[in-house]
Amino acid sequence: MTGTNEQENTDGGKYGRCMVMAGGGFRFGIYLGMHEAMVRCGQAPDLLLASCGGSLAATVITRLPDDRSRRDWLASEQMYRFWCALRSAPRANLARTLWHAARRSLARGNAAVIPDLFNDYLFELAPQLPFPPAGCAGDDRPDIAIIGGKLLFAEHEAGQPRRGRKLFAETVFCPPRAAALLQGMASPLADARWGEHAVAADLLTDVTTAATDAARISIADMFYFPPPRLGDARYIGGVIDLFPLEVARRLAREIIVEFKEGFDQTFAIPAWRSVLGLDGNHRLRYANGLPADIRIDTSDVSTIREPMKQKLDWRRNRIEIRMPPDHAAFIGHMDAQWQYGYERGLEACARKTAQGATAAMRHSTRHNRARA
Repeated sequence: MTGTNEQENTDGGKYGRCMVMAGGGFRFGIYLGMHEAMVRCGQAPDLLLASCGGSLAATVITRLPDDRSRRDWLASEQMYRFWCALRSAPRANLARTLWHAARRSLARGNAAVIPDLFNDYLFELAPQLPFPPAGCAGDDRPDIAIIGGKLLFAEHEAGQPRRGRKLFAETVFCPPRAAALLQGMASPLADARWGEHAVAADLLTDVTTAATDAARISIADMFYFPPPRLGDARYIGGVIDLFPLEVARRLAREIIVEFKEGFDQTFAIPAWRSVLGLDGNHRLRYANGLPADIRIDTSDVSTIREPMKQKLDWRRNRIEIRMPPDHAAFIGHMDAQWQYGYERGLEACARKTAQGATAAMRHSTRHNRARA
């Protein structure tokens, strides 16, 4: 959404309200429901800050004019066929994949070696994601910023000892207005509290890459998809910063974020530690404790089934993606995701209203006592 002159002249040109759409896995439909809830409650964001699966929903929001058309697109036959076309990578046999996961789980230290993300991944990803064409949305659409991680090493260096070297640079793909606000900002992970990890201190911005290309980068989680190429650079996904509250606060006066569930200790946490050198749950606990203007509680999101499941095919020695059996079932999954996000969004707005009323009552009571 293009800010007014009044907005741009206050708080150094900050946006009025930023909604963070971070993570989500294959439950990206929840973000459409959350966004619609904010619109209905008069809390519509003028900036979407997205990473991983959230970048798919955010890009659709900025390319279509209303909630109904966005829901239809996300549950479309075209989107269903796209996910059905995912195939396991040539080298991703079951025994090799489980062996590598076990090694990560047992490894000591934080990103002790440079990871081989170029070959150690499960699925091939098509060059283009099925997005609506540009120009379908109205003038009041929000701006979009998408998070990815630029690789600071080459393929031939994989497997070498890291020895404290920084391997990734957090990158925000965004319009010039957002890039100007982020100028000079260090990565949120530059703080010493996060230890000797593999993320560089500098926060990069990119104002030339289309949101559709940035979204493809952002969903490329390590060990799921290979690092996408953009020009001469390679990237990992938005997993580099799934909780970008510090970035959101730099960009906007108000922020809307989730209260998220924790990561599993069997696969997710070892992956974070071996690649980024970070404890994902440590970062999550910190982010969940930071102030936010609206906090949407999705800590029970695992109750909503993902439409895409990993299947262990022992006979073929492969890990495959299992999709709903037909398009109608896929629509059911996506509708359930939207409904979950919408209900949680309404609950968050109701809490904000109740908290505001309580604060006003307390202020009035103090004022009356002072007068007495």
